[in-house]
Parts: sequence; structure tokens; C-alpha cells
Amino acid sequence: MRVSPARIVAFEVLEAVRADEAYANLLLPNRIERSRLSEADAALATELTYGTLRLQGFYDAIIALAADRPTDRIDPPVLDILRLGVHQLLATRVPTHAAVNESVVLAKRLSPGASGFVNGVLRTVSRSTVEEWRGWVEEETSGGADAKLAAVASHPEWIVRALRAGLAHEGREDELEALLAADNASPRVNLVALPGLGDESPAELGDPDRFSPIGFTAGRPLELVAAHEGRVRVQDEGSQLAALALTRARPVEPGERWLDLCSGPGGKTAVLAAEALAGDAVLAANELVPARAELVRRAVAGVPLEVHVRVGDGRTVEASEFGAPGGFDRILLDAPCTGLGALRRRPEARWRKLPTDVPELTALQGELFDAAAAQLAPGGILAYVTCSPHTAETHGTLGAALTRWAGRLEQLDTAAVVQSIVREPLDLAGDGRTVQLWPHRHGTDAMFIALLQRTD
Repeated sequence: MRVSPARIVAFEVLEAVRADEAYANLLLPNRIERSRLSEADAALATELTYGTLRLQGFYDAIIALAADRPTDRIDPPVLDILRLGVHQLLATRVPTHAAVNESVVLAKRLSPGASGFVNGVLRTVSRSTVEEWRGWVEEETSGGADAKLAAVASHPEWIVRALRAGLAHEGREDELEALLAADNASPRVNLVALPGLGDESPAELGDPDRFSPIGFTAGRPLELVAAHEGRVRVQDEGSQLAALALTRARPVEPGERWLDLCSGPGGKTAVLAAEALAGDAVLAANELVPARAELVRRAVAGVPLEVHVRVGDGRTVEASEFGAPGGFDRILLDAPCTGLGALRRRPEARWRKLPTDVPELTALQGELFDAAAAQLAPGGILAYVTCSPHTAETHGTLGAALTRWAGRLEQLDTAAVVQSIVREPLDLAGDGRTVQLWPHRHGTDAMFIALLQRTD
């Protein structure tokens, strides 16, 4: 029996993610293209890869029960095959015989002695429903409520606690299970039509986004991107709103100078470039990693605006390097963070991030914040943005920075700015000085946005 090309591609990507710390969102399209998969097989490979990665923790708990041994006693390639098989059995419409038989054949190719083991485990899994397995996993998980929820919702326990705290900050802790479920759902491919660069509006290109005035969804999104030569890009709706919050916080004065301080890979930079072109502003960008700086250059290539891309540490940026000795009028600081707000799009990240990463990141965020604030012109606006709802990275970093910059920076009504941009009102919590978007509530990545103005 042969193994379908889609399953082979999915297995190869899972193996590379595990063994080489590859990124599925970068590797999978390459493998799909190289294998020349049909549209149907490409869709299957995508579902198998991302679905397995999102639910890996839950599936490992099921495999441990079905195999009667901990997963660290199973050869890693065999464990990858089992995870892939369990996903097909419990979360897709793939027939049981196909899920089991093709997994067994794949095992025979890689580890002939393990084929019987794979067959036995998957047959055991197939005899019960996902609801029954969820109950057994919860029963067998030691620890408190967060540990049990983490096991069945397939998130590390520390992330569950962090997300709970983020929601509790808004008085909405009861939405935790809905948020975890949204993290495990396949997100739509969202697009942006860079404003002012083409005759076609989002409504003419596809279905307009619920909130972003420049976003939309459409069938065959990658073909649409290729056909519009940089004017249409893949971009989450929340990322679009984060960039627009800065550019539309107040009317643009011709000649304004803007900076995207941590610009790679360039999605928000492209929106800023289009908005700068429309407002006759000047845009510069900074990126630490040369390869990511090249991605920024490619991102803005479709905008007829010269963007100076500096390669270097954002903490050492001087406005005078860009011909702005008086400082920048607007700065976007999309700070490096844990990325907990984009786990549905980068599912492997949840298994790689550690709670010990947070102090180092928050220290870096504070240093970048200080660098950005120092380069703001009097009256200039700073947008502090993270793709994380972790309160240490959002209100923690922001609160500490405001203490250091007391009397020199003031918070703007970020919620009012964002509400003035969106197509329909956002359901927001808090005092208005910041905006936290959520996958389960808004259908976006969990972007945090805070606007501040230099007052001295």
C-alpha cells in the first residue's frame, strides 16, 4: 500500500519541526511546492501538519494511555507517525482504515519493527471517541485545574496561566476555554490591500474584514497575492489595526518622519509605507537580523516610496542617522515578545517557549521602549505593540516605562483611535488607554496596542 503524498509531506514537516526546530509556516509551502501537490492534497497536508502541531500535547497524553508507556520511551519518528495518525482519527473525516493503514506503511518504511506497535496503538485510539479520550486524559492528569485544562486544551500549563491572567486583567477570566479553543482552530488566511496603491477596494477583491478597513479574505489567496505585485499581502487583521492605529491617530502633516523600529519581516512596514506615501511622509525602518531586513525591503518593494532600511540594534538608533535630527514624528515599536498571541498560526511555538523567556524579553522590551521614546520629536506619537497578551509584556512593560518617562510621555486614548478606524465597533475592555485584541473575541491574533505622545 502506498502512502499519500500529503501524508508524506506532513510527516516530513513534523519531523523537521521536532528535530531541527524548523518553522512550519516557512517549511510547509516549500515542501508542498517541491512535491507538486494538487490543491486537495496541499489542503490535506496543511490540515494534518498544523492540526497535529496544535494538538500535540493532547495527542501525546492519548498516545501514552493507549500505548501504556510515556511518550519519551517511544522513538521520536514513531511518535510523529502516531501523532499524525491520532489527528486523522480524532479530528478529521479521514476513514479509520486509511488513517491506520497508511500510518503502518509509513512506519514500515522508517522503522519496520515498529509497524505492529503503531497498528496496535492507533487501533486502540480508534475504538473511542475524542470526548471519551478527553475525559480519560483529564482524569489521568495530576495537578490542579490549570494542569488538567492544559492537557485537554493542548497548551503548556504556564501558557494557560498567562492567558488566564491576561483575561482576568479585563475581568473576563470566564473566556479562557473559548480562547484556548480559538488557539486550536485553523485561522483563515487574511489579506491586506495596501491603501492608495490600486483601483480595487477590499470589497472588490473579496469579503471585507469585519474590522480592518484595508483587510479582506478571498478564495485562492496566494494566487491573488501573486497577481497584485506587492499591493496585496497576507496579513492578520490585528496587525493591520496596529499599524493603522499609529498612522491614523491624527491627520498626517506633509514631511513627517516615521520609524518602524523592529520592522522584520515587514508586514506592518508595508502598511506604514502606503500610508506614508498617501500623507507625503518619510518612512525609515530598522531590523537587527540581515535576512529579516531583506524581507522588509521585499515587503515595501510594491510601494513607490523610498524606505531607508537600517540593519542594526534598535537600541542604538539615532534619528540623525535618518536625517531627522529633531526626532521622529511617529514610531512603531512592534517589540520582540513570546508570540503567545499568534499560537494558532505558529502552533509549534507553544512547545518551544518557556516561562524563563519572559524576563529576558521584558527587559529587552523596556530597553527598546526607552530607545524609541528618546528618538521621538516633541509631540511625536509612539505605538507600543506586542503579539502577546502576557501581562508582563503588555501592562508590565508599559507601566514600568511610563514610570521611567513620567512627565515626558502621556498615554493617548488608544481605544478611541482604534474604534474610529474599524468598520464595526470592537468589543473592548479596560480604560481605553490600551487595546487588547483576542482570537476568540475578534478573530484576530492577540495584539496589544498602546499609543503614547511625547510631551516635553
